[in-house]
Amino acid sequence: MFSGSMVALVTPMRADGSLDADCLNKLIEFHIDAGTDAIVAMGTTGESATLNVEEHCNVIRQVVQQVAGRIPVIAGTGANSTSEAIELTQSAKDLGADAALLVTPYYNKPTQEGLYQHYKAIAEAVDLPQILYNVPSRTACDLLPETVARLAGIANIVGIKEATGDLSRVDQIKVLCGDHLELYTGDDANTVEFILAGGQGAISVTANVAPAKMHEMCAAAISGDAKTSRQIDKDLALLHERLFVESNPIPVKWALAEMNLIPNGIRLPLTVLSEDYHQPVREALLAAGINK
Repeated sequence: MFSGSMVALVTPMRADGSLDADCLNKLIEFHIDAGTDAIVAMGTTGESATLNVEEHCNVIRQVVQQVAGRIPVIAGTGANSTSEAIELTQSAKDLGADAALLVTPYYNKPTQEGLYQHYKAIAEAVDLPQILYNVPSRTACDLLPETVARLAGIANIVGIKEATGDLSRVDQIKVLCGDHLELYTGDDANTVEFILAGGQGAISVTANVAPAKMHEMCAAAISGDAKTSRQIDKDLALLHERLFVESNPIPVKWALAEMNLIPNGIRLPLTVLSEDYHQPVREALLAAGINK
């Protein structure tokens, strides 16, 4: 259903933290022109944790309207409350999103049975393609392959974003689920090997600043061209690393501001990138062939 380089889109903000709608539209056009295969709005990189529900839905609405069907739009609608996740997912459907991305419930540390019942309830409540999202480093909760296999039997659960960084998960999930689920990596650094191992693409932070190269790299890997995909990946390796020198999306928003694509705005408790990291991120941009 979805494949290639799917950008985990930042949410442009002014210096005072207010949303910049004009800049968001320009950013969407930047991605479409560069060949980005899908836009993920209101994920972690979009600062979903610090936008209220009205703002969250307004961003999804604007992205859907600006994209106007040219590429898929996937809306981040996860929550650690099942009822809230259902509400957000229903809103995403009503607003015209093509799918929802649902992070595992964070902080409250559900059991595997709790995770199964959580996702099952959302899938049954909202008839929209849904992508599971497993990122234990942020949520303190690991959606295990055996639970993923149980969920794969639900018709509108169509994929999983695996952000453990563990490539063995590709084989484990494929053995258990067959072709019932598409697999996307949430770890830019392993994108090429993840796709070559049988994944369909990446939901990417790096794609925010290097969309054309991420698209080309993913396309080459999907076609089985390991040599080309790995060569492109070498150019992006520093970006994959240095866009995480501080918590995402701090470095990537600073990099986009350095590229004059967005204002230098971010919401507390996140802060602008520490000055000590300015030069390392600039070096990564140059290594990827990106100039201001």
